[in-house]
Amino acid sequence: MRRREFIALVSTLVASSNSLRAQESRPARLGYIWIGSKDSEHSTRDGIRQGMRDLGFAEGRDFVLEERYADSQTDRLPKIVAELVNLRVNLILCPGNQVTRAAMEGTSVIPIVATTPDLLESHFVASLARPGGNVTGMSLTAGTTLSEKWLEILKETFPNVVSVAVLASTTSASNAYIDRVRKAASSVGIKPQYFTVADADSVDSALRAIAKMNPDGLVIESDALLVSNRSKIIAFAAERRLPAVYGNLDYMPDGGLMAYYTSIFDTWVQLAKYVGRILKGAKPSELPVQQATKFELVVNLKTAKAAGFTIPEAILLRADKVIE
Repeated sequence: MRRREFIALVSTLVASSNSLRAQESRPARLGYIWIGSKDSEHSTRDGIRQGMRDLGFAEGRDFVLEERYADSQTDRLPKIVAELVNLRVNLILCPGNQVTRAAMEGTSVIPIVATTPDLLESHFVASLARPGGNVTGMSLTAGTTLSEKWLEILKETFPNVVSVAVLASTTSASNAYIDRVRKAASSVGIKPQYFTVADADSVDSALRAIAKMNPDGLVIESDALLVSNRSKIIAFAAERRLPAVYGNLDYMPDGGLMAYYTSIFDTWVQLAKYVGRILKGAKPSELPVQQATKFELVVNLKTAKAAGFTIPEAILLRADKVIE
């Protein structure tokens, strides 16, 4: 081999080696989509960051969080997903049904780690043990169990409640689901009426419809869109002195009366383990869907006193946390 050719070959090998090392040292890009505004959610972001730190991943060095927000405009979700796909993110973090569906429609290749009420019932995975496809994560409820629980808590706390407005997402409140909840509600003497939302505008119109109904109580089901609009929902309940049970703990620091749910922060701390495994080569199709097992009852006595409500001692004793 001539000297000039040898030098050229060595230079090429060195350049390739440097390029490979650069790729290996480049931080993983984690796409994150929230259906609301940036200031309307922190539990998922904080949870995934804490979970990654617990695993030894340093933000900036080992991973970056590519955050995208739809500001409650669901029609923006496909464009946001396309943007993350074009960035070639390593995976996408999806809290909620609508975000997860948009991500699945936008890519069948990039791994998706999601939290939804029920990944299997929503047809995001083929089975709990072997999800198949590019989606895995955690189901936060089991069928109608929590919906029934929210109604039971409301009735136990306020025995005179009969007519209840239930606010839910169009993506989770199927006709079959609503029928099951109504049958369960009848056993505790409650007559629920469902109001569904698909975007920020429909949240406002649903609240106006609930005001016309003039119910005895209010149940807000677990949904990312509703969580992102929680300030107006809490204000609505407070203005009308409506006893309300919320399907997400994030309502409580902002003045929610009662909530029963799992900790979203802890959920994403736990799911960070799946993120770490995927970054090391694991396939979502082979990572079993997890199911939330720990739920907390939180009561806000400050809100109760402002509304003139008396919370029974039995409820306070059962509560995992009481805000005073």
